[in-house]
Parts: sequence; structure tokens; C-alpha cells
Amino acid sequence: MARIIMMTDFSESYPRRLLIGVAKYAHDIGEAWTLCRLNTTDRDKYETESLVDYAKRFQADVIIGQFLKTDDLSAFKKAGIIPIAQEFSSRNTTIINITGEHHKAGRIGAEYFINKGFHNFAYLGMEDVVWSDERLEGFRQAVLESDKSYTFSEFKLPQPYIWQNLDMTELSTWIKSLPKPVAIMACDDNQAFLVVEVSRNLALTENETRLRIPDDVAVLGVDNDESICSLSYPNLSSINQEVEKGGYELARYIDTCLKNPNAPQKNIVVPIGNVISRQSSDIFVNDDPSIAKVLRYIHENIATKISVNDIVSEVPLSRRLLESRFKKEMGTSIYDYIIRIRIEKIAELLRDGKTVSEAAFELGLTDIKNVSRSFKRLMGCTPSEYRDSRMVSEEEGLQG
Repeated sequence: MARIIMMTDFSESYPRRLLIGVAKYAHDIGEAWTLCRLNTTDRDKYETESLVDYAKRFQADVIIGQFLKTDDLSAFKKAGIIPIAQEFSSRNTTIINITGEHHKAGRIGAEYFINKGFHNFAYLGMEDVVWSDERLEGFRQAVLESDKSYTFSEFKLPQPYIWQNLDMTELSTWIKSLPKPVAIMACDDNQAFLVVEVSRNLALTENETRLRIPDDVAVLGVDNDESICSLSYPNLSSINQEVEKGGYELARYIDTCLKNPNAPQKNIVVPIGNVISRQSSDIFVNDDPSIAKVLRYIHENIATKISVNDIVSEVPLSRRLLESRFKKEMGTSIYDYIIRIRIEKIAELLRDGKTVSEAAFELGLTDIKNVSRSFKRLMGCTPSEYRDSRMVSEEEGLQG
């Protein structure tokens, strides 16, 4: 039976989801692992020696923490306790790290915005934070590789900062200076929330209206922290990380190390997921005003029984000409595009816990068999298989 201490900021969803993955592994192997939670305030309040003494009294096998560069982690090793770093400002070179596919996250964010037709891109990160820098690099590379005429800008906040003491002037000035419309990816959901709050209250000049989200500023975060994304107005789009899977693999590795102290050291990589699209980025930018209008119409009416003829009536073009322009701009037919967006919406509802029937009903679809066929063709699995693979409830995860 493993005894694990986790010392992190439990106000965020990432460490809680990580623990769910650890607990699920313990449940699957039929063991009752003991999990102790400490907040980062304990790290800041006590010296390393005090934490080591606490861990020894707890008879801990492992301590997982957001460690500082100044922490003497060799003290844990001397006490027979395995230290594992939850990636913080830097990546530790002497112990196991829980890291992520940060370059890939940046590229996913860029491709998401590029596919929406944006030409202007920006990134909000934090100073001296390794995962923020790597997401920035992936985002920037993907943008500039796509088209060298695209504009790109970056801004870094000091780290750490306290919200109440943060001077918004420089950030506001930066956002105002960006060519519009602009797609801003933030290093995580907290910073994306900050972009939304600043932009909503920002006017370009005293005589102009406030910036509109997503029309002027489209925003994307990382982590898909539901408590942050749902509190944002408009709701925040975000790139999901498969944190439970990372926690499960972490637990598997811990189990291996406890059984074999000479097991080779390796970092645990949390897989990146996909974009969970919400209102903060629910827009398409297109130089052809007719195509832009069609895209908006489709997304605003996706839950109704819209047809190609309905869409043709929205623009001053013949059906043949519209179909031709749409295929040239979007690389697919109007009909197939509608199907793809509906399937993406169904996938989003399934991730939110809806059943296949409930998700189809919300989109006005009654032919479940046809929905399942289209879903499998586009997603590679049935809706039920997709839902089962994505949904890991806290109740199930914590049974271990």
C-alpha cells in the first residue's frame, strides 16, 4: 500500500484531476493507497527539513509537489521518500517531473485559430515559467510556418503576481495595440480569464465602443478548468489536458518504483487533449463577407434543422456560386461542414455528461443511428465509446 503526499494549489482543477487518476489506478489494482493533501502555503511556511519530518511521521513513500528551485530535495531521498515535481516555474533536472505536451498545446491553439480564418495572433504568457514558454514557442512556430504575412505579438506577465496588485495599464495598452480582429492564446485559463476581463472593459479611444469578444478579440486558454471557464463572460474556450490519464500513468510509475527502487527515472507526460470551444472564440473570420455570414449563420443555428437552401437565402449569391466559394475557402461542402460542426457539438455535450440521446435531442436530431454513423466516420469511434473513454467522474476516481 502506497502512502503519498501531494503538496500543490488545490484551488485549481489540475492537481485534483491528477489525484483522481492516481486514485483510479489504486482502485484498479485493488489497493487502498493513502493520499494526503498539503497546500503550497505549507511549502512557503516551513523549511524543507520540516516537510521531510512531516513526511517521515506520515510514513510517506512519495511526495508530489510544486517545488521551488531553492528546495533541498535530496533530503527527501535520504529519508527514503521519492520526490516528484509537479511542473512549476522550471523543470527539475534531478528528480521525476510531471510535465505535459506544451509545444503541442501551442500548435493546437494556433491551428484552431488559423482554421477560423485569423491573420493576427498574440500570446499572453508568464515570465520565467517553462510550460508557458514552451506553449508560446509551439504557438508562434505554427503561426509563422502557416503564413509569414500573419502578425504575431507576445506579452509576459511577471510571476508570481497578485490579482489585486496587478497593474493592468501595460496589458491594456498591449491589447489595444494589436491589429483587430486578433486571436489571443493565453498560457492557461487564469491568464485567458484576465484577457477577457481587460478586453471587455477596454475601448480603443474615448469615442469608440468597447472591444467585443470574440468579434474583436477571440480568446483561448489551456487546462479547461470548468470553474474558470464558466465564470468568464463570455464563457472561455480552452485546450483540455488528459490529466486523469497522466495521473493514472504517474501512479503506475510510482507502483513500479516502489517494487523496484532501481527502476530507471523518467518524466511523466500528461497528454494534451482537444479544444473545448465556447463563446470566447466562437467566431469565424473571412475576407469574403458572404462566407463569414454563412459561417456565423451555421454556428448560431446549428441546433435547428437548417438546410443548404436556408443558408443560400441569407446571402446574395446563387447556390452554385455559394457552394463554389465555400468549398474554395473552407475545403469542404456546406452540407459536410454542417455535419462536422454538429458532431463536434455532440462530442462537447458528451464530455459534459450528456447521453447520446440527450446530446442529439439538444441539436434537434432524431435519427440516432444516422448520428452514430456520422460520429464514427468523423471521430473514429461510436458516441457511446467516446463518452465512456472521456468521462471519469470524481466519485468513481476517488473510490480507491
